[in-house]
Amino acid sequence: MKVKLRGWVCAVGAVAGLSTAEFVVSSMAHAQGDMEFSLEGEGDAPAATATQLAAPPQDGPPTEAFANAQRLYGEQQYRQAAVQFQRVIDGETRDFPAKVQEAQFFLGKTLYHLRYYQAALAVFDEISLAGPNHIFYNETLQWLVQLATQLPDTAGITEKIGRYPLSQLDQFDQTSASAASGSGERASGVGTAARNAFDQLLYLMGRYKYDQGDFDTAIELFGRVRSSSPRYADALFYTGVTSVQLRRASPAINAFRSIITGLDNGSLHTDDEERYRALAWISLGRLYYTAARHLDAEGNPEIDGRILGQAVEAWNQIEPTSEYWLDAVFESSWAFFLATEYSRALGNIHSINSPYFPNAYYPEGVVIKAVTFFANCQIENATAMIQLFHTRYDPVKTQLTETLARFEDNAQFFEFLKQVRDGQAQMPEQIRPVVASALGDRTLLRHLQYVALLDEEEARLGAEPEQFRNSTVGARIQQDISLAKSFGIDAAGNLARTRYTRLVDELDELTNQVARVQIEILTYQRGQLTAEAESAQQAARASTGGDVVVDEEHQRWPFDGEYWRDELGYYRQQVTNRCGR
Repeated sequence: MKVKLRGWVCAVGAVAGLSTAEFVVSSMAHAQGDMEFSLEGEGDAPAATATQLAAPPQDGPPTEAFANAQRLYGEQQYRQAAVQFQRVIDGETRDFPAKVQEAQFFLGKTLYHLRYYQAALAVFDEISLAGPNHIFYNETLQWLVQLATQLPDTAGITEKIGRYPLSQLDQFDQTSASAASGSGERASGVGTAARNAFDQLLYLMGRYKYDQGDFDTAIELFGRVRSSSPRYADALFYTGVTSVQLRRASPAINAFRSIITGLDNGSLHTDDEERYRALAWISLGRLYYTAARHLDAEGNPEIDGRILGQAVEAWNQIEPTSEYWLDAVFESSWAFFLATEYSRALGNIHSINSPYFPNAYYPEGVVIKAVTFFANCQIENATAMIQLFHTRYDPVKTQLTETLARFEDNAQFFEFLKQVRDGQAQMPEQIRPVVASALGDRTLLRHLQYVALLDEEEARLGAEPEQFRNSTVGARIQQDISLAKSFGIDAAGNLARTRYTRLVDELDELTNQVARVQIEILTYQRGQLTAEAESAQQAARASTGGDVVVDEEHQRWPFDGEYWRDELGYYRQQVTNRCGR
């Protein structure tokens, strides 16, 4: 039977901010012929390339204007200092090129102190683009790391950090260690801050290498983050994710289990322990589920029941209070189906459909029920599920498509995204919870937060004294904010459109799967089953997994239409096998 069973090959994370990991876990189905993991060790990371240095810029005594800018900066009169540094950069003071570069570096620091982080990022971006030919190229890396504590990753800081060669990491570490050298309480505090900054850099550089597909180097960098670092949990998680990308199951399992063990024994500290724990368990569940499905010597699909059981065990560890609990319950339904534990598969779907989750959107659950009934030769029930799918989800697909056609560009879709988040979007009530769920993930939220942060900086600039606001540096700040906001709106709108379009594409795929089940029903009725469908029905005949078995610790209580919250996840549905009758 040509129904595509769900397979998860990785949990893809995206991190926002310095202190709180905000991961988005996405499940990705894979083809039946691509289900095996390599347990081999990791390869060697490629060597970094060096950047050629040009002659240093000409230097000489500073002008009075430059010296005045430095004095103002030292006195923390940052607005006046910024105006004067910009004059040096613009060439009004005729300072030497080396002094102009120094003024550029100090302008970035001044804007940071004024909390115009986007404008500061733009300045440091220019310096990093100049490479080692800029005399403050090395020092700029430290400020980019610092900016990562103020701006979300949607600002593109990892890309700018990624311009630096890997050899720069050791120099950064030595510089930080030198700055922290000394004695006493203050030196100890500086030392801790310096070590954390270096770990932050290792993590961000690892993220850049991950985004570029250089997974071996990414793992090496994540592995250098110290266990005492606030970034250690992030590094562990991305070690697991990256290992999955490399199809190396053992190191991925070790990384995810290290998160769980560290949280349980108190050695791993993070601001969002329960979220990390749930992410680690659901990632393990998906990893085991995928590894349990492999090909035998003849190239036929084969299921390892022991590993499949480990997947279910991992999903069961997720607490009902977790935002990932429904996903875990649904995903385990496919595992129960593969294990021919039909009563548990349909029982989980029953839990998901309870009134406690009015916004739950799992159209694939109907597919599971249709396939389960067909495997057990309950043709009438399987046909009823097909009709239910079309009745329930064909209008949803139509309304989703019509709503999507209303928006001509990413900017319009960005406004729609904001309205959805605020509960004010104009759309049919039937698709409102579906769209809200699809556009409610944390990655999109970070894009919205980035644009909101830019709005705040723009408003702060508007409240500045007129002399500063109308100065050259004021115009520069406004331009940097406006440009970043334009790109931010476009990126957020594009991502939201992609998420939304995926809803339609997934419904298309599920519709095709339902059609394949319908075709199998017709061939069954003509006595012409495919080999795959015959195999599924043979497995169902040999299974007792459709029975509801009650042990001495449980009581059987027939469902009378009333759901009990404490029974969610424990429901079972009797599935009678009618094959051969």
